[in-house]
Amino acid sequence: MRQSWLPGFPDGAQKVGEGLAILEKDGQAIYFVGGDNYFSHPVGDDAGRRFALTSLMENGHVKAVELERPPLCIPHRTLMNWVGQSRKAGPSSFFRPAAANRPRIMTPDKSAECARLLSEGKRPAEVARQVGVQESTLRKAIRRQGVPQLAPLPQDAGELEAASTKSERSRADAEAAAGMGTACTRADERIQTALGLATGATTRFEASQDVAMGGLLAGLPALCANGLLTGLDRHLKLPRGFYSALHILLVLGFMALGRIKRPEHLRQTSPGELGKVIGLDRVPEVRTLREKIHLLAKTGDPAAWMRDLAKLWMESEPEEAGYLYVDGHVRVYHGEQARLSKRYVSRERLCLRGTTDYWVNDALGRPFFVVSQALNDGLAETLLKDIVPQLLEIVPGQPTPAELDADPTLHRFVMVFDREGATQSLLGRLWKQRIGALTYRKNVKDLWSEDAFQEQEVHLPAGGSTGMKLAMRETRLGTGDSSLAVTEVRRLTQTGHQTAVITTARQLGNTTIAGRMFARWCQENYFAYMMEHYDIDGLLEYGDESLPGTHQVVNPRWRELDKAVRQTRQSERKLQAAIARTALNDGGEIQKNAESVEALQAVQAELKQLCSARKASSRKVTIDSLPEAERPTQLPPLNKMLCDAVKMVAYRAETAMVALLRRHLKKEDDARALIRELFVSSADIEPNALANTLTIKIHRMASPAHDRAIAALLDELTLQDFPHPETGAKMIFALV
Repeated sequence: MRQSWLPGFPDGAQKVGEGLAILEKDGQAIYFVGGDNYFSHPVGDDAGRRFALTSLMENGHVKAVELERPPLCIPHRTLMNWVGQSRKAGPSSFFRPAAANRPRIMTPDKSAECARLLSEGKRPAEVARQVGVQESTLRKAIRRQGVPQLAPLPQDAGELEAASTKSERSRADAEAAAGMGTACTRADERIQTALGLATGATTRFEASQDVAMGGLLAGLPALCANGLLTGLDRHLKLPRGFYSALHILLVLGFMALGRIKRPEHLRQTSPGELGKVIGLDRVPEVRTLREKIHLLAKTGDPAAWMRDLAKLWMESEPEEAGYLYVDGHVRVYHGEQARLSKRYVSRERLCLRGTTDYWVNDALGRPFFVVSQALNDGLAETLLKDIVPQLLEIVPGQPTPAELDADPTLHRFVMVFDREGATQSLLGRLWKQRIGALTYRKNVKDLWSEDAFQEQEVHLPAGGSTGMKLAMRETRLGTGDSSLAVTEVRRLTQTGHQTAVITTARQLGNTTIAGRMFARWCQENYFAYMMEHYDIDGLLEYGDESLPGTHQVVNPRWRELDKAVRQTRQSERKLQAAIARTALNDGGEIQKNAESVEALQAVQAELKQLCSARKASSRKVTIDSLPEAERPTQLPPLNKMLCDAVKMVAYRAETAMVALLRRHLKKEDDARALIRELFVSSADIEPNALANTLTIKIHRMASPAHDRAIAALLDELTLQDFPHPETGAKMIFALV
């Protein structure tokens, strides 16, 4: 073993770690390892200092963590960069002369030109394009005050841009069709972007009157507040082009609010008018929009964005995140390209081809995230494999392991689902992770005495209360050591029916259990509303994708044998019934009875063979073992996941605006209908570069009562001082 250095450092040396000391004396910095002079260099020699400390770390005389502490306090990343430089380029790299500086991009002439253009009220993106520099370069120069700040130029009222009328814009959009295309009035920007001279289009609003669907801008604050743009540059990116990722997300968000359900429906919408709402000359053409959606989904991570959105929404309302509603919804497929497996569709009462989406919502019906299953393994497997792991990571306010150990009845959060998951196996597996389950009880045969029920007031999650006759008991599912303790609550209706509800979250009261369980219809209402208004079942991309070959599916041969067994058993029952009827009619004809018995024996022999063949056949096989023509496929999932996330943001934004409007209207349905009318209303757009404001004047509604309600809503939106996400202009809302 190497003998340690004796602890003896020179007087005045600063001790760093256990074996290193640094002494500054006579203009020299001396490094001592123990009592030995390891290295020295002139004070202020940064290259020598970097070499010395890197050499000490590489030789094990000092650790990086010791250099991060006082008295040196060198950042960890800096130390790792020094070590990497030494290993890659050698110790001599610390003493090489620095490379000559490249010519400055922001020359004095360019800085002066940028200052002049900025003083005219132009945005940095537009100034950078005109001067010929990158927008990021200009913004860095502005931050370091490399661009002089000039006073804004005065602008006379007579010089203000006159607002264009709808007929003028329509004529200009039609004339542009002879050039680059309908409504492509910013041809110079499009050419510069195509040649790589600009990074993208500049959002610039123009003074316009009677802009169709201008009311969509009233939904922009709610869209941004609910996370529409949170995935930019992290999970969603686009290569350089005229339309940026921000533009595409705004288009998709406005399409959802304006009930433009699919990209093809943009062909029935004026591209120039909707472009004025975005701040461009026009919205993307259908093919371009599809390509941009595909790029956002393929190059980004829509699943990670959806998880971040769910975490954001749960953290904003942790109480509602404690009760999570899970239900499946089948997206029926009517196409011919994909080979999708069949599943039962309750609303159609048929087995149809499609994909099952499992939605996670709160008690008000607002969605958190969705999990799509091309191969439907059922609610239990989807919960345990795909949903619960995400919830354990993102649900806020979960008790600590110490709190769970101290209280054996304490739960993390509660999951609410229908009778499909009301099995002892699923409830027990969820409780092993201390997740409470709330569901209906199946196969209830016993009745409780009506004397056990008491009239109680139940508070509903959506607000308000109602009276219910409730009774509660502690019971167990199953028998023996594998039994599971649950709380059972029953509701007695006026007809005498008893609805049984069970939960493993035994700390909940009977009114809480009843209120949360009977609020499960919020998801059914959500599915119906989303299918009608947001087209959650619509296809966004044609084609199909292969599934992993290791997935197991039902064997087609076993399914054919099982169908044959069921048909043969039905024939057997018919023959048995015919023989029984003949026997009741005084014996009937002997010849006819003999023929029926002979036919029954033949059917029974066939049934025995079919049962043996079905037993010998595997019920499930891997996809790889099937012939190519029988292998199931799936619809492309990423595009759908991206658009589902946008639609969830739009629904939450609409719901938030409905909550504001409910203060002035009595019924929620009336508030939702009025919000939908607001989004498709025309508006006047009035930008003011000097005041840095963007005024949106919404056209009047159908009645004075609705005008008063919308005016109050617009006043609340204006008080938020919301800045446009790209231009930064303060948005002001009012009625015309």
